[in-house]
Amino acid sequence: MKIPSRRALNLAAFLVCAGMMAFALFAEHQLGMDPCPLCIFQRIAVIGLGIAFLLLAVHNPGPGWANRIYLGLLGLAGIGGTIVAGRHVWLQGLPPDEVPSCGPGLGYMLDNFPFADALKMVFTGSGECADVDWSFLGLSMPAWVLVCVVGLAAVGFWNNLHSSRT
Repeated sequence: MKIPSRRALNLAAFLVCAGMMAFALFAEHQLGMDPCPLCIFQRIAVIGLGIAFLLLAVHNPGPGWANRIYLGLLGLAGIGGTIVAGRHVWLQGLPPDEVPSCGPGLGYMLDNFPFADALKMVFTGSGECADVDWSFLGLSMPAWVLVCVVGLAAVGFWNNLHSSRT
């Protein structure tokens, strides 16, 4: 079996990211599932991955500085998404008596607190972040985001570190 080109795999990964965002927007606007602050940061990470994959697909750089820059963006989005989704899954696994109380929304936090304080409040989590409103095959939405972000980042690095394919 022939492995598809780097460009084709990068485009496919971009389409997976676009599909993830489409589902997130569908869940928000059609299913009425408002995103918590951690969900919003997961969306940012998925968008970052998608942008990196789209740039890699369009530019299709060979080995060199451009490829390293795109892989750096891919790595930042992958690590950031893994941390945020992992924290979200951890919050969802807490016993009910250890779940933090509900806090203000992300917009309110960003408008009324310095960015560092707002970021700290987001990662502390809130009661709304611990709710499991949706699951598929026994995994919550943040758990699926964690699986997808880790998988996409791994595929992205594998695909773009092998310069023998074009």
